[in-house]
Amino acid sequence: MKTPVLVSLFALLVLPNCARMDHMGKPPTLSPQDEGVERSAMVYSGLPGTTADTSTYRQASLWSGHQTSLFGDRRAHTTGDILTVMIEIDDRAEISNTSSRGRSSRESLAMPQLFGLPQRGNADLPDGATLDNAVELDSASQSEGNGSVRRNEKLTLRIAATVVEVLPNELLRIEGTQEVRVNFELRELFVSGFVRRADITRQNEITYDKMASARISYGGRGQISDVQQPRIGQQMLDAILPF
Repeated sequence: MKTPVLVSLFALLVLPNCARMDHMGKPPTLSPQDEGVERSAMVYSGLPGTTADTSTYRQASLWSGHQTSLFGDRRAHTTGDILTVMIEIDDRAEISNTSSRGRSSRESLAMPQLFGLPQRGNADLPDGATLDNAVELDSASQSEGNGSVRRNEKLTLRIAATVVEVLPNELLRIEGTQEVRVNFELRELFVSGFVRRADITRQNEITYDKMASARISYGGRGQISDVQQPRIGQQMLDAILPF
C-alpha cells in the first residue's frame, strides 16, 4: 500500500518541474521550426495560380503585377506570405479622485416660561433635573476619500509574422513567433491577430494598433526566470491560505 502512495507523491513533486529539467545545467532548448501553424501556412499556401498567368499574352507583356516583378505589389495578401509587425507600446494612465463630505446639525427646544409649567414640573423632578431646556440634539458626520492609479508601460519590438489564414471577408489572420537565446536565458515573443490588407503599408509593414484581437506576449524561460518565479508549493499555499 505504501508503494502507490510514494509513486503518487513523487509524481506530484517531479512532474510540475519537468519543464525546468530542460535547461538544467544547459541553455534552454529552442522550439523546432518544422512545427507550428507558420510552417504549415508556408507549405500549404492554398490553391495554385490560374493558367491565365502563364498565357501567351501575359508572357509577351512588359507589365506584370506579380509580387516578384519590379512594380509588383509586395504586400502580404495570401496564406504563407510574411509581413513585419511593429510594436511600439508607450501607454501611460493616471487617475486621481478626491472626495469630501461633511454635515452638522443642531436642534434645541427650550421652554423656560411656558405659563409656569416648567417651574411647577421642576418641583416634582429629582434633584438636578429641569424642564427649562426640554430637548437638545447635536449631530455631526464627516467622510473623506482619496484614490490614485498610475500605469506606465513601454515596449518597442519588430517581428516577422506569417499569414496563416484568409477569412471569407478577406481579413488576414497573422501569427508570428521569435526566440532569442542569450547564454542560459531564452526570450520568447509571440504576436497574433487579424488585419486588413488595406492597412498594410507599401513596405509590407503594419503597426500593432491596426490589429484586431491582438495578442502580444513577451516573456522568457531559463535559469534567471526560474529564480524569479516562486516555487509550485508556495504558489499553492498562496492560493489556498486565507491569511
